[in-house]
Amino acid sequence: MSLLLIEDDALLAETLAETLRLGGHEVRHLADGGEARECLAAPGHGVALVLLDLNLPGCGGLEVLEALRAHDRATPVLILTARGAVEDRVRGLDLGADDYLAKPFALDELEARVRALLRRRSPAAELSVGPLTLDTRQQRFTLQGTPLALPPREQRLLACLMRHAGTPVDKARLAEEAFQGDAMGDNAIEVYVHRLRKRLADGAVALRTVRGLGYLLEAE
Repeated sequence: MSLLLIEDDALLAETLAETLRLGGHEVRHLADGGEARECLAAPGHGVALVLLDLNLPGCGGLEVLEALRAHDRATPVLILTARGAVEDRVRGLDLGADDYLAKPFALDELEARVRALLRRRSPAAELSVGPLTLDTRQQRFTLQGTPLALPPREQRLLACLMRHAGTPVDKARLAEEAFQGDAMGDNAIEVYVHRLRKRLADGAVALRTVRGLGYLLEAE
């Protein structure tokens, strides 16, 4: 699972990241609040869980949390905070944090909290991009209220683009996420993208090519 650790104490961050990696997690570390806010402010950030310190340079952890929750209520957030900062913990929970740990804490407890939050995390039942929706449980698409019938590969491609809506997705990522296990060359992906464009035409949803970055799905 991909975890984002936002912590400006370099020694603590190194210890936490190593512990979590030994537990089988992929960990990205950011030390600056402004950079973290930018990373999480857009859909398609690709993070399964956020470990968030509140006292950060650039901007505070609560601002980072607020930016995330403006568009994403599902990604779990575990606040890491000083033991005496009760008001900050309360404010963080009110803004949508899922749990907190007061420093100093035992690494075993951190791992247990992370496991518990990841167990509770479940995919959204529905994804929407403007009038385009996907029922993730039934794998059914509708466009402007009308069922959108797609072949399996186009379904997987569109579902991947919807998960990253608002963010360009390059061909390498599409090949990995949408066509995992299938040998897909660049030309084949271009063919499927072209077919999807035609199916989405006049549906108030655009599938654009962003030169050098990939394909971008967004509501018009």
